[in-house]
Amino acid sequence: MNRRTARLADRIEEGATALASFAEGLNDAEWRAVVHPDGRTVGVIVHHVGNMYPVEVELAQVLAAGRPIEGVTWAVVADINAKHAQEFASVTKAEALAFLRKNSKAAADAIRAMKDEDLDNANTVSLYGDPPLTTQFFIEDHALRHSWHHLAKIKATLKK
Repeated sequence: MNRRTARLADRIEEGATALASFAEGLNDAEWRAVVHPDGRTVGVIVHHVGNMYPVEVELAQVLAAGRPIEGVTWAVVADINAKHAQEFASVTKAEALAFLRKNSKAAADAIRAMKDEDLDNANTVSLYGDPPLTTQFFIEDHALRHSWHHLAKIKATLKK
């Protein structure tokens, strides 16, 4: 059994569950509230977290295979986020939560499918100026942290 990948996957699911559970209890006004300093609504951000899981996992798989992450910059990420916010500006709570749950489970399953040794593979990551980073760091900094990061910002905005 790959204990390290299983624990990372469990923590991805834990974060997604925390975000979904919190979002389920929001009223319509809270769902449409603009999150500071982000500028996107709560609903768009919840959907966004689900939207990014496949990308984050694919990039982690690149590192796990010993290859560099190339061409991914914060400008590229900002463009993805802006287009997503426009496309899903009217996302419903039910749609966003179902999407978040589906994609977080798929992400966790993909991480569980990795070998523990894959987590130690390192290569350059363009997103950070090409330092050699491990797969485990990348998973923790993206797929795992993402839901917690946005949950904290949503809670701060809503003062909850």
